[in-house]
Amino acid sequence: MTSGSRVALSDSPAELYFTACESFRHRVKREMDEQTDWRKQELSVGEVHQKVKEYNAQINSNLYMVVNKDGSYTGFIKVHFQLVRPITLPPPRSPTQEEHEYSRRLTRRTSFYLPKDTAKHLHISSKTRVREVIEALLNKFTVVDNPAKFALFERADRQNHVSMRKLSDDEYPLYLRLCAGPSEKVLSLVLKENETGDVNWDAFSFPELCNFLRILQREEEEHVRQIVRRYARTRDMMKQAMARITAPA
Repeated sequence: MTSGSRVALSDSPAELYFTACESFRHRVKREMDEQTDWRKQELSVGEVHQKVKEYNAQINSNLYMVVNKDGSYTGFIKVHFQLVRPITLPPPRSPTQEEHEYSRRLTRRTSFYLPKDTAKHLHISSKTRVREVIEALLNKFTVVDNPAKFALFERADRQNHVSMRKLSDDEYPLYLRLCAGPSEKVLSLVLKENETGDVNWDAFSFPELCNFLRILQREEEEHVRQIVRRYARTRDMMKQAMARITAPA
């Protein structure tokens, strides 16, 4: 037996387990990096035409991409909303109100939660950047919140491994959509809150903060109910076990 074999045999099961896990993580990361090299590609006009042709051949709707004479292209992206906090909308404007009342009307803004399955198709250009996409989405819903509160993410599901990556402001979502193809399993776009560390609560309006408090109260109440149910089930199981032990044979 060689010294190398003796070293391998002396490894504990825990060490072997963590070594295997680390190896698996590196393999998954390497495979994902290999599959996402297209992010770094620069497409020629001919390659753009070919990719657009391949993309359009895969979709079963009228959401085609179109190449322009200058080599740019336009098309649709679908953005899923995964917002935890409420969004803020301006109140309905009365035709009789004057522009100088704008600041007073802002105090009557309303906040509400978007349904979890909300999604929006947006027609953009290959020159449209992430920050412009976020602003366009907020305008579609007439949201008055600061666009800096939000961030666009790409979600990828590869070999049952789901990853989320925050897109930088200078990336082009339509380029990502073209290179990834139309499959939302390969890549989907998600709008989320822009978490950059501790939440600056002073940046939110009074109605938003009130909604957050209501959310916390509901979550606390639900958490308490779950704990009570879990302890009740455990208590019943213990009583049943005690009854079986004390019952005459």
